[in-house]
Amino acid sequence: MDRSDGEWWRHGVFYQIYPRSFQDTSADGIGDIRGIIERLPYLKALGIDAIWLSPIFPSPMADFGYDISDYTGIDPVFGTMADFDALIEAAHDLGLRLILDLVPNHTSDQHPWFIESRSSRDNPKRDWYIWRDGKADGVPPNNWLSEFGGSAWAYDEASGQYYYHAFLREQPDLNWRNPEVREAIYEVMRFWLGKGVDGFRVDVIWHLIKDAEFRDNPPNPHYVEGRPPHEKILTQYSTDQPEVHEVIVEMRRVTDAFDARVLIGEIYLPLHRLVAYYGNDLSGAQMPFNFALLQTLWSARSIERIIADYEKALPERAWPNWVLGNHDRPRVASRVGQPQARVAAMLLLTLRGTPTLYYGDEIGMRQVAIAPEQVRDPFEKNVPGIGVGRDGCRTPMQWDATAHAGFSQAAPWLPLADDFRQDNVANLEADSGSILNLYKALIALRRSLPQLVGGAYEAVAAQGDIMLYRRSGGGKPIVIALNLGAEPASVTSSAIGFGNEILLSTFLDRTGERVEGVLDLRGNEGVMMMMAPDQAG
Repeated sequence: MDRSDGEWWRHGVFYQIYPRSFQDTSADGIGDIRGIIERLPYLKALGIDAIWLSPIFPSPMADFGYDISDYTGIDPVFGTMADFDALIEAAHDLGLRLILDLVPNHTSDQHPWFIESRSSRDNPKRDWYIWRDGKADGVPPNNWLSEFGGSAWAYDEASGQYYYHAFLREQPDLNWRNPEVREAIYEVMRFWLGKGVDGFRVDVIWHLIKDAEFRDNPPNPHYVEGRPPHEKILTQYSTDQPEVHEVIVEMRRVTDAFDARVLIGEIYLPLHRLVAYYGNDLSGAQMPFNFALLQTLWSARSIERIIADYEKALPERAWPNWVLGNHDRPRVASRVGQPQARVAAMLLLTLRGTPTLYYGDEIGMRQVAIAPEQVRDPFEKNVPGIGVGRDGCRTPMQWDATAHAGFSQAAPWLPLADDFRQDNVANLEADSGSILNLYKALIALRRSLPQLVGGAYEAVAAQGDIMLYRRSGGGKPIVIALNLGAEPASVTSSAIGFGNEILLSTFLDRTGERVEGVLDLRGNEGVMMMMAPDQAG
C-alpha cells in the first residue's frame, strides 16, 4: 500500500460493509472475513477506494458486535486473525484501504475489564466504568435514559451501586475521564494500526465524556408521542461535553503517528455542533460524519438549504463528507423511493467532499419488512412497534438469483428481500442501464474529473423540483441538474449556458448529447454536463 498520499481520504470513495450480511463462506448463514476477501474484486470493479467494516471483534452479540469483549481479537463467527491479516494484504494489494469500527464508548458486560470492575468497589478497575450510588428508595442516580429504552442506569446487587449504559445494560460505558481508560484504548488503536489498518470510524464519539456532576437532563419540549422514549429528554449533560474534544485530539495524535491514516467520527448533532469535532486548527477528526442527507426532507429546496448551511458552517480548510445510508437508518431506496435512488446516487457522488456508500445501495436494495418472529435487533425488541428496528437495512447482500441470493449455502441470519431474484449483482451487471452501472459510471467520472473532487460547489437558482449546482476548478466547470420530482421539467439556458455536453444521465442513455437552449429532464432524472468553453469563463 502506497503510504505517500496522506490525504487519500479526501479524494476516495468509502464503502461500508456490515460483515454479517456481505458474504458467507462457512455455510452458517452469517457473513465472514473470507467472504469479504472473495468479493474484493467486485469492490475494485465498482471503483471504491476504502472499505469500512462494522465490528468484527469478539462479542456476545447483544448488539451484534457493538458490545465488545476483546478489542484485539476476531470473533470466531467472522473467522480468525489469520483471515484478517489475509484481508488486509488482499485489500492493499488491490489498492483498497481498510477502516475498522472502533467502539470506545462502551464494552460488553463480558469484557474482562468490566468483570473486574463489578467484582468489588475497591477493584483497581472500578473507576474504568461509571458507577454511582442511587438516590433513596432504589431510585437511579439521575434521569438519564438509554437510547435503547428505559433508564440508562443498571443496578448491581453485589456492590450496591448503579452503572451507566447509554445503550443496552449489556453495554456499560467506559469512564473516559480516567487516563488509564484512554491509554488502554489508544493501545488498542496502535495494535490495529500496526497491522496496517488505514484508520477508524469511531462509534458514538460524541458520547465519550459525560457531565462530571451527573446533573439531570432537561425535558424535551418538542417530544412527540410515538417517537423513541429516550427522546423525552435532551442529552444536555450525557453527551457532547466540552472535554470530549481533548479526547479526540489525543485519538488523532495516535493515528497521526502512523503514515496516511484517517480518523472518522460518528456524530448525530446539529451542524453547528457537528463541525466542532474537526477541532481547533483541524486537530480533531478529519471527517466527522455528516448525516444531514439521512434526515432532511427529500426536496430540492430542503437539500439546497442543508448543503448551504453545512458549507457555511465548515471551519476553514475542513473537508466535507456526505452519507446516504448506513446500518442504523432505513435504506435510501425506501426512504426516497426507487426512482429517486438514482438521483440520490448522482447527488452523493457529485457533491464537494468524501462520499460514503452503504453496501447494497449500489444495487438499489430496499428496506426489508421483518416479521415479529424474525426480529434480531435489540432496539426493536426493547421498543417494539414504532419503527425503530434496524434489521431491515442489514439484510444479506443480493449477489445472484440462486438460493439465498449467492450470499450463503445456508438460510441467512436475516431474511432476504423478496426481489432478490431480479435485483442482484449478476443481473444488474448484465443490464447496461442498471443502477449498479450508474454507480460505476458516477465513480469513474469522479475519478477522472478533478472538478468533482476538489472543485468549488456553487448553487444555481432553480424552481420547483429542480436542483442545480456547478462544480468548478481543475478543468471546465461541471453542471449537475437533478429532478427530484416525478414529472418532466425543463431548465433554460440562462441558468446553465449554451452548448453544454451531457456527460451522464441517471438513465445512462444521453452521454454525448448537446444541450442548446433548453435542458429537458424526465421525471426522476439527473444529468451531469460539461460546460462549453465559451460558457466556462
